[in-house]
Amino acid sequence: MTKTVLITGASRGLGAALAEALAPTHHIIAVARTTGALEELDDRIQAAGGTATLAPMDITTADAMAVLCKGIHDRWGSLDLWLHTAIHAAPLAPADHVDAKHLAKSIDINVTATSRLITYVAPLLGQSGQAVFFDDPCAGQKFFGSYGASKAAQMALARSWQAETANIGPKVQITTPAPMPTGTRARFFPGEDRSPLSDTKTQAAAVLAQL
Repeated sequence: MTKTVLITGASRGLGAALAEALAPTHHIIAVARTTGALEELDDRIQAAGGTATLAPMDITTADAMAVLCKGIHDRWGSLDLWLHTAIHAAPLAPADHVDAKHLAKSIDINVTATSRLITYVAPLLGQSGQAVFFDDPCAGQKFFGSYGASKAAQMALARSWQAETANIGPKVQITTPAPMPTGTRARFFPGEDRSPLSDTKTQAAAVLAQL
C-alpha cells in the first residue's frame, strides 16, 4: 500500500522540496493557498512518476481543514506522515511598534491553525504515524516580535504534543533547518547575499534522513 503524507504549506520553499523528495515513496496531499504553485508542484511530481492530491485551502479555515481530514480518512483511512511547513512571516518591527493586525494574523496562522490541525490530524496518524514541525532560530531576535512570539508558541504546542505522545505515538519531531533562500527569508532579509544559504532540496533530504 502506498504511504501517504500531508504537507501543509506545500506550494513553495521547503514544503515543495519535501513533497518532491517524498513523491517516489508517498502519495502527496499538498495543502497551500496558491493554486498555481500547487499545480506546478503537481506537474513536477507527475514528471517524476509520483502522484498528488492538491488541496488549495487556507489552513485557518476550520471547516475546510475538517473536510480535508475527513476526506483523507474516507479515502486512505490514515496518514503515515504530516509535515507542517505553513507559516506566516509578519513584517519586522520593534516590539513597541508591533502592528496589532500583523500580530493577530501571526497568531491565527502560526498558533491557532496549528493547534486545530493537531486536533484534526492526530487521529489520522494514530500510534504509528509521524508529525514534523520546523523551529526557527530567528524567533526571539530583535524586530521579530510578531513572528517570533507566534513561532515560539507554535513550538510550545509541538513540544507538549511530543512529550505527551513519547510512549504512545504518534512520533512528533521538531527540527531546525539551515537558513534557505526562500520567499519567507527574503521578506525578512531583503538584499541578503543568498549564495551561502542552503538549498531547499538539501535541507529536505536532511529532514527526511532524520525520520
